[in-house]
Amino acid sequence: MSQMDRMRAFRTLHVPGQPLVLMNVWDAGSAKVVSEAGALALATGSFSLVGALGYEDGEQCPKELVLGALHLICRVTETPVSHDAERGYGETPAAVGKYIREIVEAGAVGVNLEDSVGEEGALRGIDAQAQRVAAAKEALGDGYLNARTDIFLAGGESATEPLIDETLRRAKAYKSAGADGLFVPGLSDLDTIKRICDAVDMPVNVMRSLDGADIADFAAVGVARISHGPWPWRNAMTGLRTQVQAIL
Repeated sequence: MSQMDRMRAFRTLHVPGQPLVLMNVWDAGSAKVVSEAGALALATGSFSLVGALGYEDGEQCPKELVLGALHLICRVTETPVSHDAERGYGETPAAVGKYIREIVEAGAVGVNLEDSVGEEGALRGIDAQAQRVAAAKEALGDGYLNARTDIFLAGGESATEPLIDETLRRAKAYKSAGADGLFVPGLSDLDTIKRICDAVDMPVNVMRSLDGADIADFAAVGVARISHGPWPWRNAMTGLRTQVQAIL
């Protein structure tokens, strides 16, 4: 398939109640394994990808290395690949747009763009983030823009009314700016997830740990996409460490 075909195919996989399940990958090798196991799509996770390159998460890794890893992932599979763009590697909307274009050139069909600012618990203002979402979507074209809000990572998993209200305000603003979907990591309460899915007029993505709630439970409350974030990489690295310790 052409990249445009993969973009279109990836978009159709986001169906509320029939979630796309993503086992996040970190390099070309893991991408081949997950793809050959039958995954309908692939997604990078920044924590895992930069960890495999020897860096800490949070845009600490040079973007050239990140893009190089993404290019290798896209080279080894025809499966659609979505990339975790973190904060967009840029201080201005124009810089974010430039980075997203580089991601598309590497072969990706979608991106995640988060609204944190890198400080502990700090989020970018809604209007400022909406401008970055708009720039990212313009650069992405027909690709899928998953607007990530870190409200529940910053504020904890307590599903308080202020956090829910702020999530819905951000979802509305990001959709108006061009977002195709909403990603709400850090939230596991199914009742709250259902409230958000019911209120948001676009597919909702949540993050699941490998031993978290059943996929069917997320489907029942209207989730359209389930990510596993850093857990596959952590699980693989734990297995490697255990093997090495046993041998040594």
